[in-house]
Amino acid sequence: MPYPSKTDRQTILSAAVKQLAHVGIRDLSLRNLAASLDLAPNAIYRYFSDRSALEAALAGEAARQMELALSRAAAGREPVTAIREMSSAYIKFAKDNRYLYEVMMSPHAPKHDATLHQSLWTFTVEQVKRIAGSDRAAQASVALWAFLHGAVALEAAEVLGGSKPASGLGFGLDAWLMAVSTGGGPIEALQTKPARRTAGKKVSGRESSARRGK
Repeated sequence: MPYPSKTDRQTILSAAVKQLAHVGIRDLSLRNLAASLDLAPNAIYRYFSDRSALEAALAGEAARQMELALSRAAAGREPVTAIREMSSAYIKFAKDNRYLYEVMMSPHAPKHDATLHQSLWTFTVEQVKRIAGSDRAAQASVALWAFLHGAVALEAAEVLGGSKPASGLGFGLDAWLMAVSTGGGPIEALQTKPARRTAGKKVSGRESSARRGK
């Protein structure tokens, strides 16, 4: 049976994105989606085998739009400025597209197409590589995403209330940039190092106390 000529996969997906912006994923209705396109409900299933497939497609669309926003923010900028602008664009996208962002960050069936998610990840790693280098780009990218997603989640949950300092985001990003650009020096400095012992000489308790008092 031929597919309806007045629609296609992208048309349905675009309509789903619009509906999602108003009602969220829990109240996304395939029946209402079909009605908005003047289609019979079964027509949706000709392009998306089930609701899970539609949700996975929405997650992919979110990743595509996120990458576009980050790419625009980073375009033509030197590495550090690019990361700062990308971070601002990430948080803005998450705020302006709350439900779409939530779908992107939700788990999906293993069989779903993760091509767009992988493209977003690859783009991020390439930008981070300009600061962190090839060896540490992947782990630094995970840390950056974890920080940004955490900031978005905290603000959405309002768990910090009005006491949240506006400078907190900048502080966290500065700390990330410092750790990445210095090769983790500040973190390594906090690691416990074995005490250095003087060869052939045992330090007495009195001498030890005297040294601590200096």
